[in-house]
Amino acid sequence: MSPTNSPRTAVVERVTSESTVRVELNLDGTGQSTIETTVPFYNHMLTALSKHSLIDLNVQAHGDTDIDVHHTVEDTAIVLGDAFLQALGDKRGIRRFGHATIPLDEALASAVVDVSGRPYVVHTGEPEGQQYHLIGGHFTGSMTRHVFESFAYHAQLCLHIDVIRGRDPHHIVEAQFKALARALREAVEPDARMADAIPSTKGAL
Repeated sequence: MSPTNSPRTAVVERVTSESTVRVELNLDGTGQSTIETTVPFYNHMLTALSKHSLIDLNVQAHGDTDIDVHHTVEDTAIVLGDAFLQALGDKRGIRRFGHATIPLDEALASAVVDVSGRPYVVHTGEPEGQQYHLIGGHFTGSMTRHVFESFAYHAQLCLHIDVIRGRDPHHIVEAQFKALARALREAVEPDARMADAIPSTKGAL
């Protein structure tokens, strides 16, 4: 149950000349998801994000992938961030901060989240050349950072992601998404000691 005993859910749609995206989100879910973005590797990453954050996601997206997957991937991250922010409401009773360090075979990534209302992203540690890898035939490595930036700015999160080590491009990306998922899970969880308070000395987030 949410801190305010009301559903922390959102449905957001965005339609442009480049893409059509619909996201349904439940922060108090069990990690169930239906993901179809027409970009298979991105589907895989968003499925992992849902599973390990326990955020239920229904994502339906399509766009001008005949040109490039960039618009569809970016716009999906934007709508995901908008839905996340909407579902959070006034953020009463949440833990606010979350941190996770997650391995995937040889790869290791850390994510730290502050549900601060002040968007900021620091993304470091990917090996040189990662940005040029085409993963799964569609997803360029450079899109990883762009997804995190688009999501965090629209969700109004402070997000630090560090790749500590890694060799395989797939593992490097997946470790980051799973670390983000676990950090988000911790940050949005109800904190019994906070009761219905907003976790900020300002009284607002």
